[in-house]
Amino acid sequence: MVAEVKKKPDGEEGADDDIGDTPLNGDSGNAAAKKKNKKKKARNTAGAEAAEASAPTPADSKQSSNADQKLDAPENEDDDDDEEGDANGGAGGEAAKKRRKKKKPKKKNVDGENGAASKEKNSAIPVQTEPPTIPVSKFVPDGVYKEGQCMEYSQDSNLFRITSEEKRNLERLYTHDYNDARRGAEVHRQVRAYAQKIIKPGMTMIEICETIENATRNLIEAEGFKSGIGFPTGCSLNNVAAHYTPNAGDNTVLKYDDVMKIDFGVHVNGRIIDSAYTVAFNPKYQTLLDAVKDATNTGVREAGIDVRLCDVGEAIQETMESYEVALDGKTYQVKPIRNLNGHTIAPYLIHGGNNGKSVPIVKNNDITKMEEGEFYAIETFGSTGKGYVIEDGECSHYSKNYLAPENPNIRLPKAKALLGAINKNFGTLPFCRRYLDRVGESKYILALKSLVDADVVTAYPPLVDVKGCFTAQFEHTIVLRPTCKEVLSRGDDY
Repeated sequence: MVAEVKKKPDGEEGADDDIGDTPLNGDSGNAAAKKKNKKKKARNTAGAEAAEASAPTPADSKQSSNADQKLDAPENEDDDDDEEGDANGGAGGEAAKKRRKKKKPKKKNVDGENGAASKEKNSAIPVQTEPPTIPVSKFVPDGVYKEGQCMEYSQDSNLFRITSEEKRNLERLYTHDYNDARRGAEVHRQVRAYAQKIIKPGMTMIEICETIENATRNLIEAEGFKSGIGFPTGCSLNNVAAHYTPNAGDNTVLKYDDVMKIDFGVHVNGRIIDSAYTVAFNPKYQTLLDAVKDATNTGVREAGIDVRLCDVGEAIQETMESYEVALDGKTYQVKPIRNLNGHTIAPYLIHGGNNGKSVPIVKNNDITKMEEGEFYAIETFGSTGKGYVIEDGECSHYSKNYLAPENPNIRLPKAKALLGAINKNFGTLPFCRRYLDRVGESKYILALKSLVDADVVTAYPPLVDVKGCFTAQFEHTIVLRPTCKEVLSRGDDY
């Protein structure tokens, strides 16, 4: 095509003059130009009245040329060659360049607007920081948190539940409770994901626990009894299976050959998410971790409405004892720690209160059945030692006894003041000495002992197996919904 075609109001003559004045390169170019001139002359004759009504712009001229290209593709190829010649040497080529330059800014403006809109849209989506500080509520504007892993009940007597309209209606009554628990579970997943990235040998136990606890407070938007930490962060090492968190001044450092159980909780309106996993840097412990994880998943699978607790424990034991671990030339059967159990969870009561139930991890004679609507912590502990723990070491975990009278007979004034601080900040939620330090209490050891002796506060010392052995733990929180079983704390990691 020629570089530029300017149509005059006079119609055909103007068009002929413009084309005739345009310089062409070579005979073939002249022939192509004449051929095209005839085509355009015919079109100009047919649309002369339209041309007189509205004078075309350079952009219209270019669109007309594009239409010519579509009508006759073989001619386009010749025209393209001519255009190159015109662009290199003629006034028409210079005009074509000007037209292209005029178009470019318009295109850039459109792209710029789209880019700005895209950037504005992306800026509205928050991105979690490291360490995590943005509350999970900012990621869920409607306040409806995603479900955990939903599993159908495996028992034949419960198969009707998944389609029962009656059970679905019943389930809707507890939507608020489920949503609170799911919010806590989402916080747990995000906090532990960060912890798994940064925990490494050389860190102190206090550093590890405070990192987890600070992140939990930020993500859950800690607000007293409305939302916050469910219980102290456990970081029990090696033969210590549970209930260890460092007190102030504890300088214990994590080592490469340690096996550490990370057990922490989150609560929303008293609905506690209790979940734990084990950290080991030396790959020789991997079989131990696999055995306990498999056993916990077995417990989750077997749990259900009207299931006997003894049957769950038997399945867990069978799974765990099927593993053997080789450590330093010796082979050990992985043993379930028979005096540690899972448990029900009630609002603000980590072990379920008066109606609390224990979920064994070995076969026993407890024919108590699980019931609809109950929340459970399904946790298993495996050991290369005796598979039995005792209380030993400095105590760090405590909780107020939910059965204690409202106004107990306490003589020591300092103990009374400490109980007031416990009621104000923790209620029946478990706490540790570091938490008392954090709320401003000092010189409280004697007062705390007085409350324990009066059975107003319960102490939970570390639970240890034989020295030199290694223990592992995995744990999930589940709820037995009317229609299905939901593993609230399930994540991509475990």
